[in-house]
Amino acid sequence: MLSIKIPLKGINDVKKILIEENLMDKSYKIKTDKYNGFIPIKSQINIEELKIKLNEVGHDDLYRIAIEDVDLESFKKKPISMREQLKGNLTDKEIKDMKTSFDVIGDLVLLEIPENLEKHKKIIGKEVLKFTKTRSVFMKKSGIKGTIRTREIELIGGEDSSRTIHKEHGIKLALDLRRVYFSPRLATERKKVEKQASEDELILDMFTGVGPFPILMAKNKNIEVYGVDINEVAIDYLKENIKINKLNGVVHPIHGDINDVAVEFNEKNLRFDRIIMNLPETAYKFLDLAISLIKNDGTIHYYEFGDDYDSIVNRVENMAIKHDKNIEILDKRKVKSTGPRTWHIGVDVKIVGS
Repeated sequence: MLSIKIPLKGINDVKKILIEENLMDKSYKIKTDKYNGFIPIKSQINIEELKIKLNEVGHDDLYRIAIEDVDLESFKKKPISMREQLKGNLTDKEIKDMKTSFDVIGDLVLLEIPENLEKHKKIIGKEVLKFTKTRSVFMKKSGIKGTIRTREIELIGGEDSSRTIHKEHGIKLALDLRRVYFSPRLATERKKVEKQASEDELILDMFTGVGPFPILMAKNKNIEVYGVDINEVAIDYLKENIKINKLNGVVHPIHGDINDVAVEFNEKNLRFDRIIMNLPETAYKFLDLAISLIKNDGTIHYYEFGDDYDSIVNRVENMAIKHDKNIEILDKRKVKSTGPRTWHIGVDVKIVGS
């Protein structure tokens, strides 16, 4: 490799000059021995001009400068995408077929592999581990299913442990991918909802999971949140998350079916300033219940899968009419894509008296 040989004390100044003149080859490492340094260059340069520049910066004693051909170690170029990481392991067509988006949850990776590429799952797992520098890689074996909202996953790289602690927006969330549902892709949505909450509100999260909404809200504000979920393991993790986060507010973890829990709320005459309904598959089944539990001028954060806003807004409006209420749409947004022309849609609705 073509290099500038320079006494050690002149390395930094020569390097600076070469970089300014765009002459240094940054794909190779600088080499040193006991007396000299060897700086890689892109092409032949004028040594006399270099000496003049060194003289200008106070190195009038550096005359032992020369151009030499030296073996230098190259920098290994790191892949900048999963597609680059898989090159050489899969064919171009297979890489094109591969869904290269994945979720990093704590120190775990969860990804989807097309059926025709499952024969390469161990290779893919190994390369994803290298690329992400995580502890374990799991592939999805099913969609979210059942009332407790879990999915089957399979280890394809790293340690066989699906428990982790995920961090977002200054909070920690302990969870187990095999036993609870959690999506890191909703982090921005959770922050949007948290920002809307005011101090001293009473809030209900009807399908709380491990409690990302309540923990984030109570971390930052003096509020009281009831987190309900039918998955007992998720509630156990919510209890753990209450302990590992320093909260300003209070979170009440409740295991049970929200329909049954609501009976207790009614017995205590509990009504809420804000209700979160992040169960987009079936949240519509609980709209009647939510509107019965919201205070006048309270806000419901309602989520549903769909391809347009109108049908979702109409559903909420019709249910409000049933309760002799009116609605005011505060915001509506596409939270994330879930398929061709299908979205996870969020609508913030204020419920007001007639």
